[in-house]
Amino acid sequence: MSRFTQLHLLTSYPPSNPNRDDLGRPKTAWMGGASRLRISSQSLKRAWRTSEVFESSLGTYRGVRTKRLGREVYDTLTQAGVAPEQALEWSRSVAGQFGKVKGAKVPKLKKGDERTEQQLLDLLDIEQLAHLSVEEREGVAQLTSLLAAEQRGPSVDELNLLRHPRATVDVALFGRMLAADPLYNVEAACQVAHAISVHPVVVEDDYFTAVDDLNTGETDRGAAHIGEAGFAAALFYSYVCIDREQLTDNLGGNRDLAGKTVGALIEAAATVAPSGKQNSFANRVRASYALAERGDQQPRSLSVAFLKPIERGDYGTAAVGALETARDRIDQVYGACADTSYSFNTFDGTGTLADLLAFVRE
Repeated sequence: MSRFTQLHLLTSYPPSNPNRDDLGRPKTAWMGGASRLRISSQSLKRAWRTSEVFESSLGTYRGVRTKRLGREVYDTLTQAGVAPEQALEWSRSVAGQFGKVKGAKVPKLKKGDERTEQQLLDLLDIEQLAHLSVEEREGVAQLTSLLAAEQRGPSVDELNLLRHPRATVDVALFGRMLAADPLYNVEAACQVAHAISVHPVVVEDDYFTAVDDLNTGETDRGAAHIGEAGFAAALFYSYVCIDREQLTDNLGGNRDLAGKTVGALIEAAATVAPSGKQNSFANRVRASYALAERGDQQPRSLSVAFLKPIERGDYGTAAVGALETARDRIDQVYGACADTSYSFNTFDGTGTLADLLAFVRE
């Protein structure tokens, strides 16, 4: 088995805004003396791991990222008749195994007082998102049911048995950090670069209005709503690197599951786009070009192919040429940076996704 699997993608987005900045405009970056459109790695990873592709292939092995674990435990306990104050304490103990729970100390209530819903949430939620494995969620559910049935709090030993990151594919791929106990941290087996346009981009503004259907226009012909939204179109270069050895180790040595995970991730990367502003722009896209590489050599991105932005002409064909030229020249200087590769290209109709997936699963 080759240690590293690398994936290089070229994906064309029509006018759209799949990943917004703090002002609601498409994210950008400055590269090679030009403004480029950008899609963050966080946005890409979330789109892939929550996709139907991942669900259908790996649904029983997917984890959950949440701050709200304590709420689930609290609801189960109170529905079973546990007193709210007791349920609050026990729920915080369980949630605290996966991160620091909000509110260092639970303030006592005065006689006759009740906590508001917001006060409860502030005391139950974990401060940072925790990525829980399948086994961990099942363990929490089983322990909660036991506590509810026996009307008691959790023991230290029971709490310590809750953390099990193995055999959960998204934790194995993207890693996690549990501040509550570094022993249960997981080193990510997959690195995802921010996707960046291969050419300069100017973000444009869409001025739009909405009409009130019940307004006859007899007294007021104005719009019922006026708005403005940023958008842009671009051909993006994306890069993904997977350490197969790390992934297999993260999955407890399960090589079959590791191969299945690599295939599902790469299929999602080629076919799934972030859903931001999807209803407004219908940016349902698939990769136009994909190059997969396998080998034990040190991985490298091919983003240098687009350090000089493509300025005009057939962006697709030019981008493929620039990428493959950069690969060949890097190999000339450093020696082969991969043992074997496979690609498909929708611009000239060569290769298939099915064959690419068979290649990466080997």
